[in-house]
This record gives sequence, C-alpha cells and structure tokens, in this order.
Amino acid sequence: MASAPLRRCVRHGLVVLLAFLAAAPALAQRGAMVLPRNLDQLTDRASDILRGTVVSARVEKHPELTNLDTVVVTLRVTETLKGGAAGTFTFRQYLWDIRDRWDAAGYRKGQDLLLLLNAPTRYGLTSPVGIEQGRFRIEPDGKGGLRALNGTGNARLFDGLAGSPARGIALTPAGESLVAKHRKGPIELGQLEDLIRAYGGVAR
Repeated sequence: MASAPLRRCVRHGLVVLLAFLAAAPALAQRGAMVLPRNLDQLTDRASDILRGTVVSARVEKHPELTNLDTVVVTLRVTETLKGGAAGTFTFRQYLWDIRDRWDAAGYRKGQDLLLLLNAPTRYGLTSPVGIEQGRFRIEPDGKGGLRALNGTGNARLFDGLAGSPARGIALTPAGESLVAKHRKGPIELGQLEDLIRAYGGVAR
C-alpha cells in the first residue's frame, strides 16, 4: 500500500494535470473569437485605414481601467486610405490573452503594417476590425514588390463578393479577377489597396 506522502503527491499531480487539461483549449486559442468578415465589411466598419511603420509598442495598464492590460502602438504613417491619420498615429489595444503581454500582441518596432481600425471606445481602446483579419503585415515578395497578409492568411477575405459587387461598386478587371479567384495567401499590396479604396469609396 502506498504511503500517505506518496498518495498526497499523486493527488497533487492529478490536480495539476486536470487544471492543465481544462486550460488547454483556452490557451490554444489566441486572439478573440470573431466572425469572419470579407473585405467590404472590414472596410465599411473601419474608422481609420492606414499603412505605417511601427515606431514603438509597449505593454502597460490602462490609465483609467487599471485592471486592464493594453498595448500602446505608435506608427509612422506612410499612407492614409480612410480617416485623418497623418505623421505619427498612436492607438491603445486591449490585451485579453496573457501571451499578448509577452510579445505586445505581435506588434514589433520596424514592422510595416496596413491596419483597418475600429473607432475608439469611450475609454480610448481600439483594435483592428476582426482582430487579426484587419491587420495586414507587409513584406517583400521576392520580386521587387510588396505583398500583404493578415493574421488569418487572407482566408475568406472575398467571401460573397465575387459576381455581386457590394453596393454597386465597380471593380477593375484585375480586381474582379482577384476577388473571384483568390482563396487564401498573400496579395500584392497595390491590388489590396486598390480594392480597399473601391470598397471604401476613397479616391486615389
């Protein structure tokens, strides 16, 4: 028969194991659960759409809601597609996942990003529309150009848009072809920006 200390050790181990198994699904899902949105919906909901380079990203408590962890991101704006962002632009995003505190929710100094941001709340909090759906990382495509990829791999970005232009929007032939054929994967930056302008009604 096992000794009392051994039995206590086994019970303790089982408790730790059960706690880990219970937490595993939550830890495996990083980022908030959000409905998939197509580019028309992302563009329509966004208050500010801008391209910029991350100057800084720091994790800190919210100045008023001091129990909330946030990341404060400052970008050097290189292009504005919607809203009035110019020069430098700073926003504060809520961090609900503990791992986002370790890496500032994936924002890094020097990153080139295209962001479709929700309007700030009364507490000054905002985030990309659809969380990772509205945050596009811009990288060289290896051919002298630039490509954009969001946190969901651009999957379902054009769902429901092919063959039925939203709100009577007229796309270029190249835009229509992209919307009809693309399923997932990087998109040439210029093409993506042209589509954002079209769906957002923004003149070049």
